[in-house]
Amino acid sequence: MIDNHINNKKSIKYYINQYLNSIKKNIRDKVVVDVPAGNGSTSEILYNLGANVRSFDLFPEYFMFDKIKCERADIIKGMPINDKSVDMLICQEGIEHFSDQLKVLKEFNRVLTKGSELLITTPSYSNLSAKFSYMLFESEISKKMPPNEIDDIWMSDKSIINEIYHGHIFLIGLQKLRVLGKLSGFGIKEIKYLRLSKGSVFLFPFFYPLILIRSLLVYRRQLQRNKNIEINKKKNVYKEQLLININPANLLNKHTFITFIKECDAGAVDFRNEEIIKNFDKTM
Repeated sequence: MIDNHINNKKSIKYYINQYLNSIKKNIRDKVVVDVPAGNGSTSEILYNLGANVRSFDLFPEYFMFDKIKCERADIIKGMPINDKSVDMLICQEGIEHFSDQLKVLKEFNRVLTKGSELLITTPSYSNLSAKFSYMLFESEISKKMPPNEIDDIWMSDKSIINEIYHGHIFLIGLQKLRVLGKLSGFGIKEIKYLRLSKGSVFLFPFFYPLILIRSLLVYRRQLQRNKNIEINKKKNVYKEQLLININPANLLNKHTFITFIKECDAGAVDFRNEEIIKNFDKTM
């Protein structure tokens, strides 16, 4: 293997490898996109499992697996792939680097077939330790400064492309990831729980009662608002959000590992509720 981190249980690559091997029958001979492909470790796993791999990265010079060509692509501007031609897409440690995540998710939707999987991994911004660090200094972890223009310009080479690969400037929590997925035509299939965040375990007994009580109160209050919207419709949305927020596993999980299913084309998504949309001539 080009990357021995797949044998390290502290690395997300270990869990990606475990998951892909568990579904190897479903990906053999299937078109699977790996983006951003990084050093090529996931592309190598997919290749060895018999998938038809397409690898893309803003800086393919970093790609080390020599049996696949990694193509240069700025995902926000689009990938050179036909519509609805991909059976699975893996975005490993990438979503937190994209400045326009909604546009990226719509691009993922464009290339995927209906019912296919979108697998996203990203540092957890929803566990208690991350929430506490954000409260203290709007930082990812309490030992680091918040994102800034010194530490978060990770990769750039003007002789190749006039783009910058940013650091964790655009970290995203489960609630925002869920709604951006919905707006892009995706629904959550599964959230996997990998390993415990030690800091979150310490904070759990102090903060969980408050989170639980407050979340239930807000859920109940929201159901009572917007009387013109059907109650079951509100329950479907708010209950999904509630369960994400009060699930101890989400609050303790060290890393986010989420699988979406493409439910419809992004262009077909329309969640507008005529009952509550304000006219432009009305005061907001």
